Amino acid sequence: MTGVPDPQPSGDELLKILGALGNPHRMRIIAALVGGGRNYVSRLARELGIGRPLLHMHLQRLEAAGLVTGELELSEGGKAMKYFEVTPFCYALTPETVAEAARTITEEARETVKETAR
Repeated sequence: MTGVPDPQPSGDELLKILGALGNPHRMRIIAALVGGGRNYVSRLARELGIGRPLLHMHLQRLEAAGLVTGELELSEGGKAMKYFEVTPFCYALTPETVAEAARTITEEARETVKETAR
């Protein structure tokens, strides 16, 4: 795992992080990766009892928020396998940090939120 990111993300980054964590499946994925370490999609799907396509969609959202990282590797049999692990993170969520982040929200992020709400 790499270093811990800035504990005071921009508004856009905070929206991605909170959006990614605002789903029970994604919270369970983080928990499984913390508890079991690095894992590949098929095994993780079996452990969590969810389908690979759904798991992959959730992993993409977590990866876009910078909460997990994925790496494609070849197995001994030549099969491509994507492994994921948690990226260390620690964010202080206080009224002050939210207010500071709110001041940096871009118009692009506002539009994304509007589209997601529809």
